[in-house]
Amino acid sequence: MGQAKPVLVPDVSARRIEIRYSFTGAQLLLFGAILYPKGRIPEHDPDIAVVLRGPVQPILVREKQKIAGIWMNADSARFRSAPSFYAVASSQPVSKLLDERTAAIYEIGLQNLQLSPGSGAVPDRARHFEAGLIDLRKRRGVYYEDPRGVEITEGVLYRARISIPSQVPVGTYSAETFLIQDGRVLAVATKDIEIGKTGFERWVSLVARRHEGLYGIAAVLMSLGLGWAAAMIFRRRF
Repeated sequence: MGQAKPVLVPDVSARRIEIRYSFTGAQLLLFGAILYPKGRIPEHDPDIAVVLRGPVQPILVREKQKIAGIWMNADSARFRSAPSFYAVASSQPVSKLLDERTAAIYEIGLQNLQLSPGSGAVPDRARHFEAGLIDLRKRRGVYYEDPRGVEITEGVLYRARISIPSQVPVGTYSAETFLIQDGRVLAVATKDIEIGKTGFERWVSLVARRHEGLYGIAAVLMSLGLGWAAAMIFRRRF
């Protein structure tokens, strides 16, 4: 019989985050316990990495260049499955926890994301656009790493805080917790989190998805109406 392995028992502070008109972001607490075989806690504390990943989506990345004094779309690349949100918190920098191959297998760390470039992509060109996409989303706050973001107490309890920005995409998120020791992943556990719109924002989102044509016409009419109203107010005042 194989030797018994530790088991992770994870939980999150909120299974659902609702986005309203006043939503300015949130702090998500991911915590849990490590259950060791026969209760034997190792002499050296293990490490924990927590990855929160949003729904994957295809994306077209364009690169602008200044041509003849004008900024233009000079090149582009398509990716089949880029996560809309990605955050990793760990007890130590990922490079100190795992070798590159293992980190790439579990996609732990921004440099280890598998973004699935479109067919026929040249490797060097794909890497160039991958770096650009990651940098863009880091600046937007939807991709980030916190190499000291996990606290472990007495080798058993752990917790991590991950910031959810105000412009976070909606959908089902997966929170993966990895127990790591001596460069090996000993256990993995996953929790799902729903991030969705509520109230008027939810209604507008549903209409936009289910009735794209009507939503577009309504948006144009509303813009025209607001422009006409502003013109009338300006004319009356002056």
